[in-house]
Amino acid sequence: MKVLVFAASNSRQSINQQLASYAASLIPNAEVEVLDLNEYEMPIYSIERETEGGIPDEAQRFYAKIGAADAIIVSFAEHNGSYSAAYKNLFDWTSRIDMKVYQNTPMLMMATSPGPGGAQSVLGAAVASAPYFAADVKASLSVPSFFDNFDLEAGELTNPDIKQALEAALKLLH
Repeated sequence: MKVLVFAASNSRQSINQQLASYAASLIPNAEVEVLDLNEYEMPIYSIERETEGGIPDEAQRFYAKIGAADAIIVSFAEHNGSYSAAYKNLFDWTSRIDMKVYQNTPMLMMATSPGPGGAQSVLGAAVASAPYFAADVKASLSVPSFFDNFDLEAGELTNPDIKQALEAALKLLH
């Protein structure tokens, strides 16, 4: 199974990237590809930019990566209650190729934050809008208080209840 993994963040120390990568590591015999949104940086979307220059190669590559995956694990960073600008821009450009951005690929949508809210606002928005963009969301999971529930040294969840919920969610991707 080819699993595409990314954080909806361009932070180089993204806790969401750590969480998504950890989740993918729990899938036996998976071929995992971890994307870095910094490799998909483009001008801020506008219809004028699209008309003048077309859709950037970065959006085309992102769309192709999604199409080649058997499953997707994404973990959303929450910026002021919403998507990060880096993710939103990549998503906006990619949706101009095809509104069915996620191409009916099975997905696990996650989010985490340092605080007790666990980025639930952005996760809720992502899950609610998913059907409009052909996302086959099999499960979603918010991890509150990341630094209290994830061991950075070991690179794994320490909270047994959250780990059990994650393992159950991952089984739904098969």
